Amino acid sequence: MNETVIYDPFDPEVLTNPYPLYARLREETPVFWNDRMRSWVATRYDDCRDVLRDHRTFARDRRRVNVDVPEFAQNLQTLDPPQLAPLRSLLMNAFRAQDLDAAAHRTHDRIRGLLRSLSEHGEFDWIHEVAAPVALGLTAELFGVTEPDHEPYVAMADAISRRMDAGLDPTVVEPGDEARKRLNALADGWFAQDPGRPGLMTTIQELMAGSGVPGHYIGNSIATIFNASYGTVFAAAGNTVLTLLEHPGALDQFRDPRIVDLGVEELIRFDGPAQGTSRVAAERTVLGGHVIEAGQPVITLLAAANRDPAQFEQPDELLLDRTPNRHLGFGWGSHACLGATFGHVAVREIVLCLLEAPSLRLAGTPVRRRTATVRSMDLLPVSFRK
Repeated sequence: MNETVIYDPFDPEVLTNPYPLYARLREETPVFWNDRMRSWVATRYDDCRDVLRDHRTFARDRRRVNVDVPEFAQNLQTLDPPQLAPLRSLLMNAFRAQDLDAAAHRTHDRIRGLLRSLSEHGEFDWIHEVAAPVALGLTAELFGVTEPDHEPYVAMADAISRRMDAGLDPTVVEPGDEARKRLNALADGWFAQDPGRPGLMTTIQELMAGSGVPGHYIGNSIATIFNASYGTVFAAAGNTVLTLLEHPGALDQFRDPRIVDLGVEELIRFDGPAQGTSRVAAERTVLGGHVIEAGQPVITLLAAANRDPAQFEQPDELLLDRTPNRHLGFGWGSHACLGATFGHVAVREIVLCLLEAPSLRLAGTPVRRRTATVRSMDLLPVSFRK
């Protein structure tokens, strides 16, 4: 069952640029067993999409294969249809009730003001001085809650992000679980905060009465979505800017309004935050010619699927007018990202604000964060051209 091409997502070369390895995996061993992670790994678009949409065979809820899920971890990500339906419907309706046009204007103003203040500086780190505060501020505004203290929240989110790599590094489990409990407690406090304040929290509270969904699932899911929103915007803000800096002329293409929304989706496809997500086989099945036994995990390498030449022409090229572009950057099926539209808006407004600012340039060597499930930056030194 061993792979013929070694897959080590923590290898420094892979962290810097995983896509050549993904191409070899798709070609030589598209579905393989990884001993270190004790999991099957799928790399081709069709296989990944099929796993994500077949919730009967490939479960998100590990209780279906007799794995305990503690109460603090029970949320929309640990349910499958039909049990998922009432909670997902409640949350989807809450998202749809938000005024995203107004959110886009506020997002634009916030980013523009921050870039204007930084334009007077010399070199600065895009990740810590722009990506993190923008992601946290925008998410708090979307939810209609008081913005958490910056440094403690960023540390908590980092621990939760690293917890996703538990199959590669068991030492991240305990700090990640403790961070998740603190995040749940933070979300519980929001229920009593600023009643009637516009945002997701107020809408959820209005909709949850009579939903039949246990209260801890709603609270835990709010925490999960808040952190997922923060994490997606944070990672996408770094990946997007580095991609634009490495592709001269790409930013100027966004001056064409016909390109903007297509271009944002292409940035997510080309180098998005989500590298992979996992399911567990609920029954014996076959994937890519391999027998998957009930209870065995399957990791779908979304980022590999998003460069599959069987689905995307010129997959390694950044084509901002690419259409169709059915990428898996926000997932697929019953667990597709609820906040995908908000993530799209946030990336779009970052790009549009960069068009208004002085030209940005690299001022040092970027450093990738040592995480496998989420692709993001630790350091992105930049400066504005005078």
